[in-house]
Amino acid sequence: MVGKTNVGKSTFFAAATLATVEIGNRPFVTLEPSTGVGYVRKRCVHVELGLPRCDPASGYCTDGWRFIPVKLIDIPGLIPGAHEGKGLGNRFLDAIRQADAIILVVDASGSTDAAGNPVPPGTYDPVDEVRWLEKELEEWIYGILLNDWDRFAMKVSTTGANIVEALTQRLSGLSIRRYHVEKALEYAGLVGKSLTAWTREDLRRFAKGIRISKPMLIAANKADIPEAEDNIKRMKKELKDYIVVPTSAAAELALRRAARAGVIKYIPGDSDFEIIDEDKLSKKQLQALEYIRERVLRKWGSTGVQEAINKTFLELLNMIAVYPVEDANKFTDGRGRILPDAYLVPRGTTARELAYMVHTDLGKTFLYAVNARTKTRVGEDYELEDDDVIKIVAAAAKKS
Repeated sequence: MVGKTNVGKSTFFAAATLATVEIGNRPFVTLEPSTGVGYVRKRCVHVELGLPRCDPASGYCTDGWRFIPVKLIDIPGLIPGAHEGKGLGNRFLDAIRQADAIILVVDASGSTDAAGNPVPPGTYDPVDEVRWLEKELEEWIYGILLNDWDRFAMKVSTTGANIVEALTQRLSGLSIRRYHVEKALEYAGLVGKSLTAWTREDLRRFAKGIRISKPMLIAANKADIPEAEDNIKRMKKELKDYIVVPTSAAAELALRRAARAGVIKYIPGDSDFEIIDEDKLSKKQLQALEYIRERVLRKWGSTGVQEAINKTFLELLNMIAVYPVEDANKFTDGRGRILPDAYLVPRGTTARELAYMVHTDLGKTFLYAVNARTKTRVGEDYELEDDDVIKIVAAAAKKS
């Protein structure tokens, strides 16, 4: 999770994880990355299977909704020029090295300037906010590539090393993989061109291609402020390369805290809530809840926080949920727990790859798998489908 300072990023993180983080209306409240657990929400497969319940070993299931844990990192805020060391500079940029995807939290109401200082709503353009973040990331990647570039390019050329593999290795610290490099080369029109022939402009285009290869979603925060509505419409029109999710992190945090206190019933991602104990709520609290209902839930369909997480993992990263079990008839593990594990895996993951994820020995001694829903036997190359329930059959380990 990234974004300039003071746009509600820490509030988004707190709402998604219910972690305790410092939240304030001033620049650079977050000085170090905060790591927490958020959740992807999916309809639990136990409902479709007609089972009375499931027994999650991690995450939780409520009213038939399975919440699968995922790792979220709240990155310190940034300002234009971060790649040159301004603001928190490279402390911000270094923190996103291991990210598989980016949730960019933007002030859709336009009520914070480029440096993160409060300004009247509608004053600052959130589209500009996205554009300069793109530029910061590209300049950062370009700087990494440029460092000792001529020597690197000559070495690759004289040794005959594979260009894609060499570039992948050079950028491996940024969680850049081979397919990212291949896409970036195609984007920049550099496929087959010797590295020693690359111009500085070629290098910049390649850096942009690398930036594009790391998927990013825009959480258009402060969507309850009136000035945000037109901005969100314009963002969706002008930023067509991105998923734009109207968001009110403050509303989500308020609802989750009220639900945890037992005064309302609210499941993250729902389009409404139910007041359980009105007597425990003050007039001001009731008015705040009604504001959330009218200005956020009825207007946008949800607070957007859960939707942003779901779309990041299920759409941008194209992941699916699979449930490994030991008993294909009872859908249980060795301890009798029903559907205890839900794994988020990239679409295209095979049965053997799942076996390795469960345990290295299962992957090494894999024989076949059983699709527990259809009771059919599948081989190691079977590509898992969303909500598959899989029993892995492996050879018995040799005793020494």
